[in-house]
Amino acid sequence: MFHQSGGCCDGSAPMCYPAGEFRTGGSDVLLAELAVEGMSERVPFWMSRSQYAVWAHTRLIVDVVEGRGSGFSLEAPEGVRFLIRSRLVEGNG
Repeated sequence: MFHQSGGCCDGSAPMCYPAGEFRTGGSDVLLAELAVEGMSERVPFWMSRSQYAVWAHTRLIVDVVEGRGSGFSLEAPEGVRFLIRSRLVEGNG
């Protein structure tokens, strides 16, 4: 699963955890379930409600780039890190 928090440490980087290892609650929003190449099941992407209030009008893209990931996220030992790319979504009103 992915979780995007608004915290001070790696707050701009989505964290990846084994399913069920990170507890979500009322302060989190399930944004989507992502299709991942090579996996038959979809991966849930959660965001803290406060972060969602800021990013509600953007399209979020989860990307993988070379670099050091967070020590708490699954990609950390792989020499890559996840990052969010965003684009403003224009409304119809």
